[in-house]
Amino acid sequence: MRFSKTAAVAGFAGLASAQTYTSCNPTTNSSCPSDTGLNQASYSVDFTAGESSDWTLSSSSASYSSSTGAALTITEEGNAPTLISNFYIFFGRVSVLMRASPGTGIVSSIVLESDDLDEVDWEWIGGVDDQVQTDYFGKGNTTAYDRGTYVNLTSGTQSDFRNYTLVWTTESITWYLDGGVVRTLAYADALNGKNYPQTPMQIKVGSWAGGDSSNAEGTIEWAGGETDYSDGPFTMYVQSIEIENYNPGASYTYGDMTGDYSSIVVSDAAASDDSSSSSAATTKTKTTSTKTSAATAASKATSTAKASTAGESSSNSTTTSGSSSSSNATVTSSTGASSTVNVSGASSITGQVSLWAASALLAVAVFSL
Repeated sequence: MRFSKTAAVAGFAGLASAQTYTSCNPTTNSSCPSDTGLNQASYSVDFTAGESSDWTLSSSSASYSSSTGAALTITEEGNAPTLISNFYIFFGRVSVLMRASPGTGIVSSIVLESDDLDEVDWEWIGGVDDQVQTDYFGKGNTTAYDRGTYVNLTSGTQSDFRNYTLVWTTESITWYLDGGVVRTLAYADALNGKNYPQTPMQIKVGSWAGGDSSNAEGTIEWAGGETDYSDGPFTMYVQSIEIENYNPGASYTYGDMTGDYSSIVVSDAAASDDSSSSSAATTKTKTTSTKTSAATAASKATSTAKASTAGESSSNSTTTSGSSSSSNATVTSSTGASSTVNVSGASSITGQVSLWAASALLAVAVFSL
């Protein structure tokens, strides 16, 4: 099944306010508290060993297994189990080893999101086993719906654990599937950086019912149809998450209201209830511009896999231009036609929209973001 651009836009129409939800936006409020940072360059969590105090489970409950890790299950209306990091990172690599949830209308997602609504996403529609969507937002800007892509795969996402990696630097964001590039977004291609995600991010991994009957018609259509909870339970599995934080710090503070990465202050002092920590003697202004090569990132993207990830090492892509390790992809265009393009290092992104914005509707009501 494929979803129309009309459905995607219809889903967005009633969800802009949900997409732009934040408890305190530092670009409009100079009194927002500092963010708690990940004060180490490397971090990993293995959910096959059980729950972790570094992650908050928002909404519903989870179970843990030594073989499948965290099981995030939807059994009824209102369930939206989501693992949310208790820390932020400031540029880096995030690798998640997981299985997407099956089920009509069920949406699985990996989201990096900041206080000023910068956002980078992976999303899976439960009724489509052989597809993944990518998307991004800058400062909550939903004035255009052409930033997302559909990546069509030659094997499924719901039966085997696969490695989904984001490499995020000041110059580009690259999406990797099992070590192969599927998309690259250059800083300049996001409205010359204006829409480029560049502020400290939390990590959110979870699922929700886009097909719930209470949702807007466009959201239900995008999610693949109305969810019948009697067909459940619907479970997404997360085995492990590995993180490289390119700018480790105990806290991150917005130095001004621009939302520009150069304004972020990285401090060795823990975040406080206000932004006063930015003046502490231990504070340093962020100057690092860490670069990760495609080859290095691809190698690290596969190093965390604990299960076979065969089938997509020559991965699917939605990018054009530049130079990098290449692979092929089938990309569904806004007209429903398909084309094959080559993966490359830098890109000018085109394609259909992927709606994490829709999932934010439930986030406002249920996630307690």
